[in-house]
Amino acid sequence: MNAIPPPTRAPLIPADCAGLDFHAIDRALRDLLAIYLPPRWHEALTPHYARLGALAGGRLDALARQADRHGPVLHHRDRYGNDTDWIEYHPAYREMEQIAFGDFALHAMSHRAGVLGQDAPLPAVAKYAFQYLFTQAEFGLMCPVSMTDTSIHLLRRFADPALRDYLLPRMLSADPATMWKGAQFMTERAGGSDVGAIETVAEPAGEHWVLTGDKWFNSHADADIALTLARPRGAPSGTRGIALFALPRHRRDGSRNAYRVIRLKDKLGTKSMASGEIRLEGAEAYLVGQPDAGLKQMMEQVNRSRLSHGARAAGMMRRCVNEALAATRGRNAFGRAVIEFPLMRRQLLKLMVPAAQALSMTFATADALDRGAAAELRILTGLLKLRACRDNIAVATGAMEARGGNGYIEDYVTARLIRDAQVGLLWEGTSNINALDVIGRAVGKLGAQRALGALLRGRLDQAAALPAGFRARLGQAWDRAETFAAAVPSEALARQAARAMYDAASAVLMAWEATSPGADARRALLARMVLEHRLTPRDPLAPALAEWETPAADLLLGEAPATLAEVAPLLD
Repeated sequence: MNAIPPPTRAPLIPADCAGLDFHAIDRALRDLLAIYLPPRWHEALTPHYARLGALAGGRLDALARQADRHGPVLHHRDRYGNDTDWIEYHPAYREMEQIAFGDFALHAMSHRAGVLGQDAPLPAVAKYAFQYLFTQAEFGLMCPVSMTDTSIHLLRRFADPALRDYLLPRMLSADPATMWKGAQFMTERAGGSDVGAIETVAEPAGEHWVLTGDKWFNSHADADIALTLARPRGAPSGTRGIALFALPRHRRDGSRNAYRVIRLKDKLGTKSMASGEIRLEGAEAYLVGQPDAGLKQMMEQVNRSRLSHGARAAGMMRRCVNEALAATRGRNAFGRAVIEFPLMRRQLLKLMVPAAQALSMTFATADALDRGAAAELRILTGLLKLRACRDNIAVATGAMEARGGNGYIEDYVTARLIRDAQVGLLWEGTSNINALDVIGRAVGKLGAQRALGALLRGRLDQAAALPAGFRARLGQAWDRAETFAAAVPSEALARQAARAMYDAASAVLMAWEATSPGADARRALLARMVLEHRLTPRDPLAPALAEWETPAADLLLGEAPATLAEVAPLLD
C-alpha cells in the first residue's frame, strides 16, 4: 500500500494538479489566514498548513483515489457465524484516517491543547482552514471528522459530568488504540427534514435508556459513538417530544450494543466512507441534556456541521479552479493555449468567482464563531451552507468541461469532485430547508440580518482605500438585499432573498480583504464581478461587453498578484 506509483505524463495530455502543493499555490488562502488569524496563531500554524498542503496534493490525493475505487464492505457475520456486522475498509482509507485523526487531530484541535504542539485549543478559523485544505484531496472522510468534532462540542455543552467524563477523553484522543470517532444518526424513513415525525422509541432502564427503531441514512455507520434522536415513550408528538441520546457501539463491559448495520448505502459519491441503515434493537444509550430539548440541542451540531460543509465546498471549488487552470494552460488547440480563448476565459471566471466567495464567507463565518457573535453566526452559517454547496456543483461541472473528455473519466479527479459535490445539497438540510432557516428564522424571528449588516458596514468603513463610488455601490447592494430579506412576501422567494444576501455580503468581504496590507488586491475585481453579474440589473439581450472586464480577466487569470493601485481603475 505504500507504493502507489506516480502517473507518467504523456504527450499532448495536459497535467492535472496531482503532486502540487495546495497551500503554496493558493495565494487567497494565505492572504486570508494572515487577515483572520491572530499573529501568534498565524506564525505557529503556517508550517502545519504547508505540511497539509503538500500532503493534500501528494500522498493524500493518491490515497483518496484508491479509497474511492475500493469502498467499504459490510460483513454481516464472521467465519464462525457470529453476527458481527463489521465494516472492512481499504488500507488507503485507514491511512487517511491516521493523517486526519492522528497526525493532525482535526477532530480535537479546537477542543483541547496539545494538538500540533499548541498550548491552547485552535481558533475556529484555523480549524476550518485545515478542513479546506484536506478536502481538496478527500471529501468523504471529512464527514466522520466533522461529526466527531461537533459531537464533542454538543457533549461538552449538554451532557452531565459523568457522561462527559466517560466519553470525552476517548473522543479527544488522537491515538488509534483509544480513540472513539463520532457520528450523527438522525434520518428515518418517516422523518428526514420533518424531524418531528421520527418513530424511534426510548425507554428508561436504570442508569441508561434503551432505543428501538430504524435509522435510514447514517454516515460513518460503524462509529464508536453516535448522537441520535428518539422519542421517550409517552412523550408528546412533534419536535417537543424528542430527546437526544449518546449511542455507543459497545457497552461498558465491551460487548456489542444491541443494534445492527443492515446494509450500506450504494451512494453516488463519498464512496470511501460507509453510510448505512441501522436497526436499533433495544440498544443502550445515554440521555444528553433535557428530554424535551433534543432537537434544539442537536441543531447546534447541525449548524456547526453546516459551517464545515461550507468550508468543504470552498475547498472542493478551489481544487476545481486549480484543475481547470491546469487543463487550459496545458493544452493547445488551433495553435494556441486553450486559456487564451475569450469564451474559455469567461468560463474560468465563472469558476473563480464562486470559489472566492465561498472562501471569504467561510472565514467570516468561522471568525463570527471565534468572536462569539451569535447573530452573525446564525445567519452566515445558513447562507454559506445554502450557496457554497449549490455553487460547488456548477463549479465542479465547469472544471470537467474545461478538461474536456478526460474530465469525464474516473482517472481524473473531476469526475469524483462532481459526484461528491452533490451530497452537499442533502446533508444537514436541503437548499430549501436552509433558505427557510435563513429567511424564516434567522431573519424573520431573530432579525440577524441587522447584525450582519453592521459588520459589513464596518468592513466598508475600514476599506477607505477603495474608490468611493465602488464602496457606495457595495453598500447599496447590501442595503437592498437586507431590505428584501426582511420583507419577503412569500416562502417561494426565500432562496432568491438568501442568494442576494450571500452575494452582497461576499462582495463586501472580498473588497475589504483586498485592502489588507500585503494582500492580493485582485480580490476586489472578483467583488466587482459579483456586483455586476449578480446584483445589478442587466439586459440579457444587450450585446455590449463591459470595457473593464477584459483587463480584469487578464489580471485574474494571470499568475501574478496585483496591488490596489493596479486594480483601482477597474473598480469604479
